[in-house]
Amino acid sequence: MPDLLEQGAVWLDQQRSRHLTRTVTYRRGTESVDLPATIGKTVFEQADAYGVIHRTESRDYLVSAADLVLDGTPEQPKAGDRICETAGEQILLYEVMAPGGEPPWRYSDAFRRTLRIHTKFVGME
Repeated sequence: MPDLLEQGAVWLDQQRSRHLTRTVTYRRGTESVDLPATIGKTVFEQADAYGVIHRTESRDYLVSAADLVLDGTPEQPKAGDRICETAGEQILLYEVMAPGGEPPWRYSDAFRRTLRIHTKFVGME
């Protein structure tokens, strides 16, 4: 019997990619790929040595894991990679990273079809 939850996850990922995305460029060194991404955010909370809670918000990009292919090889995000997003006439640069030792990405679904990539704004081209 087919796994209905996995079939539903596939369908949802297809719908997200078709209707809730914008094209961004994912870069690692000299390699790059254009892919559809859904914009999101994550709020990280960390307590310092004095017990003060610090909140940091990342700009997240949700992409299909199958779309992240560099030089013909499927890849996982790495800290230091860059995502370029066009906003009007500007190209905004975001670096893949997360605060305080958190991983810079995670799977966004139980079936590992969607990546949630955490980033920080680092400048414009």
